[in-house]
Amino acid sequence: MKVDFHPEVLKQLQRLPRDAFETALQKIIGLATEPRPHGAKKLAGSDRDWRIRFGQYRIVYEIDDHQQTLTIFTVAKRSDAYR
Repeated sequence: MKVDFHPEVLKQLQRLPRDAFETALQKIIGLATEPRPHGAKKLAGSDRDWRIRFGQYRIVYEIDDHQQTLTIFTVAKRSDAYR
């Protein structure tokens, strides 16, 4: 599956602490092969929006099965991820 990034995501990744950055990259690489891993939750109000969590951080993304594309929208702390 192809992984795209919203323009803000690269800035968000750069602001993460090093250990969270490395974990986020591992999670994103994993999403490319398994877009709905164990623990992923579908977000209410949308048919294609999902989130995974690691520690206090969240990755919010959209799955387009028809186009075989996964778009990452947010990588942020829980308190900021859903704004």
